[in-house]
Amino acid sequence: MVVAVEYIAKEKSADVAAGAESARHGVTGILAVQGAFAEHAAMLDGLGAPWKLLRAAEDFDDSIDRVILPGGESTTQGKLLRATGLFEPIAEHIAAGKPVFGTCAGMILLARKLDNDDNVYFGALDAVVRRNAYGRQLGSFAATADFGSAAGDSAVVVAPGEHVPGFAAPSSKAVSGAAADSVRNPDGHTAAGVPSADVVLKDFPLVFIRGPFVAEVGSAVTVETSVDGNVVGLRQGNILATAFHPELTDDTRIHELFLSL
Repeated sequence: MVVAVEYIAKEKSADVAAGAESARHGVTGILAVQGAFAEHAAMLDGLGAPWKLLRAAEDFDDSIDRVILPGGESTTQGKLLRATGLFEPIAEHIAAGKPVFGTCAGMILLARKLDNDDNVYFGALDAVVRRNAYGRQLGSFAATADFGSAAGDSAVVVAPGEHVPGFAAPSSKAVSGAAADSVRNPDGHTAAGVPSADVVLKDFPLVFIRGPFVAEVGSAVTVETSVDGNVVGLRQGNILATAFHPELTDDTRIHELFLSL
């Protein structure tokens, strides 16, 4: 995905900026102290989902019901979370069981422990994560794998080019009807009534940039995807965490799944 220049300075989606009634709740707050926040914003715009960037504590308000922790440099993000006052409201959001999606550095921030770093940040994800597990920049790579743990008759397979049940085809402007209902659905089901835990995203493109992987899986989490024997995607209730960057692809399915939590 190539993000338009305007996303570097854009602070919120058009409906949030305009104070629309539909954007006074159900807003996704995107941590924007460092890292790939603009790419997540562009992805949400394509799905018609309201969003705003979180740069300081005062940005976190009652309209926000889900949070994205983007890829970037986890040590820097951890320090800036404290310096900006954002750590506490996001920690409270996670503790309340509200949806949160961590990609790459975001997975590190969520982990209960790192096996090659003494820092612990939110400590909410029952997993031990290894930073820079594939090496430095030259260790970046792409792969393809299924995302989702459902099997048998319960599995609802969503193929490439399809959308999570209840979502209409995304547009660059907005999504309406069933798609809008799904974006705002609070009960863990898509607008079509499919439990989000039953959705399997077939052949999802995985982009790794100095990515982590999961060194130890706790009993509270479900493994959603692995590559070459390494766990790179987890779910724990309303927490999604990936070692890869779905926002750097044109595939919206994981973001659709997150919006259905």
